[in-house]
Amino acid sequence: MDIVIIGAGVVGLATAWRAAARGAAVTLVDPAPASGASNVAAGMLTPVSELTYGEEPLLRLGLASRERYPSFVAELEELTGHDTGYRADGLLQVAFDADDLASLEDLRRFQESLGIPSEALNGRECRRQEPMLAPGVRGGLLVPQDGSIDPRRLAPALLAAAERLGVTLVRRRAAGIVVERDTATGVRLDDGTVLRADRVLLAAGPWSGDLEGLPPGLVPPVRPVKGQVIRLRAPVPFLRRSTRGLVRGFSIYLVPRGDGELVVGATQEELGFDTRVTAGGLWELLRDARELVPGVTELEFVEVSAGLRPGSPDNAPVMGPTALPGLVLGTGHFRNGVLLTPVSADVLAAALLDGAVPEVGRPFTPDRFEQRV
Repeated sequence: MDIVIIGAGVVGLATAWRAAARGAAVTLVDPAPASGASNVAAGMLTPVSELTYGEEPLLRLGLASRERYPSFVAELEELTGHDTGYRADGLLQVAFDADDLASLEDLRRFQESLGIPSEALNGRECRRQEPMLAPGVRGGLLVPQDGSIDPRRLAPALLAAAERLGVTLVRRRAAGIVVERDTATGVRLDDGTVLRADRVLLAAGPWSGDLEGLPPGLVPPVRPVKGQVIRLRAPVPFLRRSTRGLVRGFSIYLVPRGDGELVVGATQEELGFDTRVTAGGLWELLRDARELVPGVTELEFVEVSAGLRPGSPDNAPVMGPTALPGLVLGTGHFRNGVLLTPVSADVLAAALLDGAVPEVGRPFTPDRFEQRV
């Protein structure tokens, strides 16, 4: 089967790898592969910590992906020789004040009602876990199964894996979907070249609805959600594990890397395709980070960047066949693209090669929006 995938972010790359491993002839189309949102993302693997009320199907998807990560990473690193920076050392959630602690307690009770374990800690116990925390931190939760990965290592490893299995990379922009007799039969590039395919996967993030040839209303609206991230560096490990904090109701996370880097993020801004770094965004991140870990202001400043997350109308992924035969969607992963990479690759490879979506992916098929668009 000939497959063309539009978009070489982590989901498109992982799907290309999985589809090629099953014998498909895969072509990836992207002018800048292994970049975009994955170049900015912190890489937290935290389905439990991201949980909000009413998102139980998304939680199950995230848990299924987190369970796949150890074998997924082992296979990827063995194939390519790349170190992905994968860590499974848990997540500490901490509360700055009494109201923040009450919110965490509500979350703990909700998690407990779903059978998800977490350990409630007082302030002293939190500081025992992370000595750099401020003395005023009220308490928190320890989620031992969560972890992290370095997306700046993961994406190149996935690209190497895809190329190792014969995936063709076309560094051009896709301009449109070729539709013949009411079926998607290929992709037209910005230079007019047409790539023929039995199946097309549209995994272009917030640009997924911009291609020519798409019937009106076929692709649910996927909007860009801006996120600004700061990267700092410490000469010795600053934090032992990923730490998420609530500071006066605002969420912040700090993700340590093995080489001393500390990723601080992230803002969430509905500003269209604006990727400018702003003083206000950076001030908010540093302000809240300093409240939780005062020593953060002594670290070396390395980089600041902004990226665009693809958000669907319900902020959950859109994965599976569309009403246009031959066209499959893989977009809308919002804040969870890196977390959901292993399970998304399995779901999308099955949709492309078998024409069916596995059970874990069925709540996220495009047809759930048919009455809304």
